[in-house]
Amino acid sequence: MPLYLEDLEAGQSFTSPGRTITEADVVSFAAWTGDNNQVHTDVEFAKNTRYGQRIVHGMLGASLCLGLIARTGVFEGSAVALLGIDGWRFAAPVFIGDTVTCTVEILSTRPTSSGEYGIVERQVMLRNQRGETVQSGRMDVMVLRRPLDA
Repeated sequence: MPLYLEDLEAGQSFTSPGRTITEADVVSFAAWTGDNNQVHTDVEFAKNTRYGQRIVHGMLGASLCLGLIARTGVFEGSAVALLGIDGWRFAAPVFIGDTVTCTVEILSTRPTSSGEYGIVERQVMLRNQRGETVQSGRMDVMVLRRPLDA
């Protein structure tokens, strides 16, 4: 059951189930984006970097947040549009084999100027299996308002 603008308020938070990042995820992302930087794709090269192993593409982590948010079910059926990604920070590396979760905190809600939809300002945090925030930023979304007959 979707949550509408009227169901959401500042301070609410939702955390997704976990998802383990695989070798296939990194290889596929590199192929889709054309980002074949050695730090992501070359085991031998990565052994000599500051982390001693390959790191997951930063934007793969940000992209996974969208899928993980969907898995919470909170915005399924009510999300109209992602309005932007703002102030995204990469605080720590993500590695192949890490299990990540995504937490969404509602910062504010308001109807659009037309009153037809709602705007939800959200702080999003991607955390690894140790609970460390590895990425974070704003991902605001436009949502449906509750139907009058509901």
